[in-house]
Amino acid sequence: MHPIISSTPDLAAFCARAEAFPSVAVDTEFMRDRTFWPVLCLVQVATPDEALAIDALADGIDLSPLFALLSNRRVLKVFHSARQDLEIFHMLTGRVPEPVFDTQLAAMVCGYGDSIGYEKLVRDITGHSVDKALQFTDWAKRPLSEKQVAYALSDVTHLRKVHASLSKRLESRNRGPWLAEEMAILADPATYRSDPEDAWKRLKARARKPLNLAMLRSLAAWREREAQARDVPRNRVLGDRMITEISAAAPRTASELRSLRAIDRGRLGKDAAARIVAVLDEVRNADPSSWPRPPDERPQQQGNGAVAGLLRLLLQIRCEEHGVAPKLLASSADLAAIAQSDTADVPALQGWRREIFGADALRLKHGEIAIVIRDSRPALLEVGSGVPGGTVIPAQAGDAPEPPAPRTGSRRAARRARRG
Repeated sequence: MHPIISSTPDLAAFCARAEAFPSVAVDTEFMRDRTFWPVLCLVQVATPDEALAIDALADGIDLSPLFALLSNRRVLKVFHSARQDLEIFHMLTGRVPEPVFDTQLAAMVCGYGDSIGYEKLVRDITGHSVDKALQFTDWAKRPLSEKQVAYALSDVTHLRKVHASLSKRLESRNRGPWLAEEMAILADPATYRSDPEDAWKRLKARARKPLNLAMLRSLAAWREREAQARDVPRNRVLGDRMITEISAAAPRTASELRSLRAIDRGRLGKDAAARIVAVLDEVRNADPSSWPRPPDERPQQQGNGAVAGLLRLLLQIRCEEHGVAPKLLASSADLAAIAQSDTADVPALQGWRREIFGADALRLKHGEIAIVIRDSRPALLEVGSGVPGGTVIPAQAGDAPEPPAPRTGSRRAARRARRG
């Protein structure tokens, strides 16, 4: 029988043992398909000596010893794709566990590609296969089966070896500071705070007039507060399509609102319709200077699209040379912003990203270097160096990633469906 902790004394004893080690592997299982706030169901923790599952829904259990372990700065907490796990602990305690090592981000720094899944990473590094047959299980249902607990523990038992391997690669390539920048973002409590007034930015707005954008902002904020107060998913209050259509149509009465094509009358009662109309009226009566401005839709300067295309090729070259995942180095939005402005406020022009990509991106943009084909491969060429045809800039030796040994087994890369 796989060990599972369901009492506070057992949890306190285990956490006391875990604090003696320099690191522990941690994972969570939670449910949020019927709630706004995630419901923590299970926490898996592995030390070099043991791996246990903590039943967070057990009657009378106090998770304080676990929270103390997660806050112990002498113990490194190892997660894979940590953001949702850390968000849950921040929600429950008001604090972010620290220090933290995210194996997904570390793998991206080491050249394993964009957002590599836990299953593939474990297979590439350890040769073990992770059975994901229970990834859609109901973690809130009790009692948990032997198979459920075994599946949950597999998400931390392999993390120990993955962490050890990635740590060696980071140290050998002197990339610890690169990962530290990413970990600082995860450790910042602001990363997990959500302002209802910013909820509208996640929506694709049809409206372009300030009044309609203001209505979109207010409706999204109203939905966010309603969903939080009732602890239900956002779409249970009002769907995204409803919000965008209401803000574009700007109905003045509940009957006008309920006649819109996107409205589900069965879900949107008269009381809710009246409250929505009140939100719209409040926007109409507000000072127009408080309404958001529409985005600048002026066409990009001629040639910026081609510049962004060249920057994308440069990004590919640099990522292959340094063994870094493109997603970690620069996004498509970063490339478009750099094409538009030399002083764009994007990560690609800051810190270690600027050293290996951003500085050359600006040089390429201004014609100081060019991309050519040499030996059937793209290369960078110094322009105006005084050498006929320019000087080819060699790739930086030793930066290419060590290719993982080929493994057999499933090609699924998703850690689990709930990570989406």
